[in-house]
Amino acid sequence: MPDQARTVLAFDFGIKRIGVAVGEAELGTAHPLPGIAAPGFAEIEKLVKEWRPDALVVGLPVAERGEHPLARRVQRFARQLEGRFRLPVERVDERYTSVEAESLLRGAKNKPVDSVAAQLILEQYFHGRAA
Repeated sequence: MPDQARTVLAFDFGIKRIGVAVGEAELGTAHPLPGIAAPGFAEIEKLVKEWRPDALVVGLPVAERGEHPLARRVQRFARQLEGRFRLPVERVDERYTSVEAESLLRGAKNKPVDSVAAQLILEQYFHGRAA
């Protein structure tokens, strides 16, 4: 990922829904955006035009043992993003982000779990770059 990346869009890929978040690398902060129905490339194109990100981040599911059932689909999604939008796409271990998002949203109505998970993925990416 280029050091000059400023605005970054992140995605928490799911078979039915994709969580979305946007963040600023300089500040290391992110916030959730409304999720989209998978595969969502038309909606992602609108987001890319609106936010003009320097880079994209995709949460990569990692299993404790063996390959996670969604890992291949997520890798394909990441490659499609690279090809369609000609932006660098970073993969970030998304282990436990959905569980953490559900915990953060406990009691909230209309829970945007996927997008909060995308926010957590992006914040993890920013923290990893700062280290």
